[in-house]
Amino acid sequence: MSPPVLGRKLVLEAPERVADGAGGYAETWVARGTLWAEVTPRTGGERSGEETALARVPHRIVVRGAPEGAPSRPVAGQRFREGGRLFFIRAVAEADRRGRYLTCFAEEEVAS
Repeated sequence: MSPPVLGRKLVLEAPERVADGAGGYAETWVARGTLWAEVTPRTGGERSGEETALARVPHRIVVRGAPEGAPSRPVAGQRFREGGRLFFIRAVAEADRRGRYLTCFAEEEVAS
C-alpha cells in the first residue's frame, strides 16, 4: 500500500447533548480537532426529501491513525467538516496492519 496523500484539512466534530432548560435536550456539534486527510468520492445515489432531492455521495476518507479512545480518533456517528461541506462518518477501519492510517467510510448529503 502506498501512503495516502493527506492534503485536505478537515475538522472532526462529535455530537453533544445540551440541556434545553425545559427538561429535554438539543443536539449540537463540538469540534474535536483538525485532521489532514485524503478524500476520495465513491459512487453516489439520490433520494427524495420532503421538499427537495438529496444526493448522497459516499466518500472514503483516510486520516492518520490514533489510539482507541483518543479524541482525535474518528468513530461512527461523528462527522468531518470542510467549510460548508459535511461528511457523516458511517464506519471506521484500520487501513493497514500497523494502524498508521484509518479509513473512514462517510456520506455527504447535498441538495440537488
